[in-house]
Amino acid sequence: MDYIGNIFRPPSEAESLILQITVGCSHNKCTFCGNYRGEKFAIKSMDTIKRDIDEAARYQHLFDKVFLADGDALILPTAMLLEILGYIRQKCSNTGRVGVYANTKSILRKTPEELVQLRDAGIGIVYHGVESGSDEVLRRVKKGATAEQTIEAAARVTGAGVLLSQMVLLGIGGVELSDEHATATGKILSAMSPDYAAALTVMILPETELGRDAAAGRFVLPDKFGIIRELKEIIENFQAQRNCFFTSNHASNYLPIRARLPDQRNEVLGLINRVLKQGDESDLRPETLRAL
Repeated sequence: MDYIGNIFRPPSEAESLILQITVGCSHNKCTFCGNYRGEKFAIKSMDTIKRDIDEAARYQHLFDKVFLADGDALILPTAMLLEILGYIRQKCSNTGRVGVYANTKSILRKTPEELVQLRDAGIGIVYHGVESGSDEVLRRVKKGATAEQTIEAAARVTGAGVLLSQMVLLGIGGVELSDEHATATGKILSAMSPDYAAALTVMILPETELGRDAAAGRFVLPDKFGIIRELKEIIENFQAQRNCFFTSNHASNYLPIRARLPDQRNEVLGLINRVLKQGDESDLRPETLRAL
């Protein structure tokens, strides 16, 4: 397989074939992200992609899902994506769902009709990095999209009948915008009503713009219990319109949670409130076990 640079995939794609069709991220400006620093975004040639699919076909008994990497592979022209998906079906006939990372910009470049075409060709889930529902936070972290645009992008995905998995970032507003970030993020999740939602905790990397801001005192990350309070506020403000599987069990998080919302909302809030009331760090994941 022709893998170039760092390859990232969602935890739920651990057993999928990882097919790299782009290198890096077409946006690559988010202040907190160090995943693709120094990598120039590039689209792989169709010949290279098809060679990888041919190779994977020899081992298709080992996987039944495919994940298209890298950072926002949905940015590719629809015709090229359809050709890739068609070749996957041709060579790996046992493949079920195909997943892909996307950002708001790459989703909005697709018409509703194109997204339906992609669904019919095999795209079954889109992983969408939301980060925050606050326009000010989105501006500061250079996300390249507004909350309104993010809501529209989500509507296009769900309207096409594709599963939507969204990621938000605890702590990304810093101490200054912590409450605004948490409240607005819960509300934007309500508006988008994803099938899956995951809260990760921002980890400050020295080589990023956010890392430099933190070192200079321009950004102050909430403390551990401040992060937990954000998690509480997000869930309190997330009025799920349909069943959503919500998690905060990523390795970056202090308090792992897996719950169906809205059914288990009160149970989850009860747990968080107990942790906050006790203020005992032994209830939280130790720093030594946290990771990106």
